[in-house]
Amino acid sequence: MQISQAWIDIAYLAAASLFVLGIKGLTKPRTAVRGNLLAATGMLIAAVITLLHKDIVTYEWIIGGFVLGAVVGSLLAIKVKMTAMPQLVALLNGFGGGASFAVAAAEYFKGLDAAGAAGVLEAMAGQSTGMVAMIAIGAAVLIGSVTLTGSFIAFAKLQELIDGQPKGFPGMKFINLILLIGSVVAIGVLVNDPTQQVVFWSLVAAAAVLGVLLVMPIGGADMPVVIALLNSYSGLAAAAAGFVMGNSALIITGSLVGASGLILTNVMCKAMNRSLTNVLFGVMAEGGDAMDQDEVYGGKVRSSSAEEIAMILEPAKRVVIVPGFGLAMAQAQHAVRDLADSLEARGCEVEYAIHPVAGRMPGHMNVLLAEAEVPYDKLKTMEEINPTFEETDVAIVLGANDVTNPMAREDKGSPIYGMPILNVDKARNVVVIKRSLSPGFAGLPNPLFANDNTLMLFGDAKQSVLDVNTAYKES
Repeated sequence: MQISQAWIDIAYLAAASLFVLGIKGLTKPRTAVRGNLLAATGMLIAAVITLLHKDIVTYEWIIGGFVLGAVVGSLLAIKVKMTAMPQLVALLNGFGGGASFAVAAAEYFKGLDAAGAAGVLEAMAGQSTGMVAMIAIGAAVLIGSVTLTGSFIAFAKLQELIDGQPKGFPGMKFINLILLIGSVVAIGVLVNDPTQQVVFWSLVAAAAVLGVLLVMPIGGADMPVVIALLNSYSGLAAAAAGFVMGNSALIITGSLVGASGLILTNVMCKAMNRSLTNVLFGVMAEGGDAMDQDEVYGGKVRSSSAEEIAMILEPAKRVVIVPGFGLAMAQAQHAVRDLADSLEARGCEVEYAIHPVAGRMPGHMNVLLAEAEVPYDKLKTMEEINPTFEETDVAIVLGANDVTNPMAREDKGSPIYGMPILNVDKARNVVVIKRSLSPGFAGLPNPLFANDNTLMLFGDAKQSVLDVNTAYKES
């Protein structure tokens, strides 16, 4: 079955409208589910209509790809834990960039096989202007390759396949600049003479190396920002591929993803006191030199028990829960919700302090707490919650190491100095639940653990919260 181009354009317009409405819905927790469904419906319409396009001559490869993708996607959905979701997002960003690169390369070689230089310039997916087609191919190859290799490096760092500390060498910035300029020059050469296949493959190689070198100098603590940026790159690569294929739905979708990803990156840069320009060019604050924890803790860390924490919580009128990667690792969100219910049953006010980069990706904590059906109005942003910590009886920190580290406020020599943090140290009592005193992704000890008003409860976050809840109910 095939339909006319007019109906395809109408369907693409409807899909684009649903994309916009979906993104608008995702801006608020209460409308996020509806927004997600609207965007998914738009994508379904765009995919189905595309499969009815007149230029499709065989469906065997399409069906094979659909089956393979469905199997892989189902396995990932079942097997990948929430704690590994940042790695998965990084990997998917890479595959998105790789797909855009593959589409552009296929169109380039199809044009060469069809009619040499003229085929590349004029016979690409219905493009009437050859120069636009070649520029689009060059952009898709450049951005797609950078996204592919950069995302794989981000995945490897998050998965701890390679060291999460910043890696670099003298002159790296200069080499990055040369690679970028060389890539742009290569695109210019291809626009002038598309038959230069050596130049095409040189562009691919330069872009791939550039992706590696842009991400390698970035420390693990800054990975949430990198993931957001790579997501933006994957959208831009898709938009470029849309121009290559003359597909308006892909252009619109890619543009929306690229723009929203860049906005998110900027928001996160502000949350971490980073420069957007530095992020774009792979110049980030280092993860921190090795520091002697004894100098920070000096025997001042006080270990506690579930029973002692329950005694502190018993008279509390206001408790703030600060979720971090420790909560995600232990899947403690339901146990935390049960503890909050127990506290509220005795008239205690409970809120959740959400730092923009808590966990390892944007919205990590929001997703986990939503899974436990924590009311949206109890999730407070850093700007909302910080002024209230001085009136908070107990702040419970679950593995949120770097985002509660006072060194960001007080130590000008610290790699995280200037990064806005949750001011949990200003609460009357602080309870930190961690497996050990190991540092966070920034590689820094946390003076909060040695404060006079801090008690450490060492152990698995889920089991520790369950033990505290049990002791609290019995008190």
